[in-house]
Amino acid sequence: MEGHFLLSSGLHSPQYLQCAKVLQWPRHAEWCADRLTALMGSEKPDLVVSPAMGAIIIGHELGRSLGRRAVFVERQGTDLRLRRGFRICKGEKALIVDDVVTTGGSTRETMALVENHGAIPVGVASIIDRSGGQAFPGVTHHCLWSLNIPTFPPEECPLCKAGSRPQKPGSRT
Repeated sequence: MEGHFLLSSGLHSPQYLQCAKVLQWPRHAEWCADRLTALMGSEKPDLVVSPAMGAIIIGHELGRSLGRRAVFVERQGTDLRLRRGFRICKGEKALIVDDVVTTGGSTRETMALVENHGAIPVGVASIIDRSGGQAFPGVTHHCLWSLNIPTFPPEECPLCKAGSRPQKPGSRT
């Protein structure tokens, strides 16, 4: 989408990627997950963990494709929490799955939660990487598309300086 957008990271951008438009079609969600599985090769985590809301569908589909359990974490106040009776067991190898990565904030929060439960984050998978491969130095990150889309801190945003007000189409309020 073209316009002026406030991203979950707090950054502004003239472009927004709404993966839900693709994931609303089960066959497309399946295709994305199967391609991510192929990129991973022989790597097989014990568990797939996704931050809610946007990554639930691709996380679930990737769990299906890998033949692994898929759970999600969700915000309670400002923190991500494991809820709904889900569990992450000590020593489990967890793949963290997100739909779109810009700064990687939600993904890193999910990694920390996984570690706090005694599990081992073994990598990240996403449909889109807007960071150009910079979000997770030293961490394996499989993505279907890596894009270079500009982002700006609000105080440096040329769209704001031109008088535009950003829209917030994402799931985090």
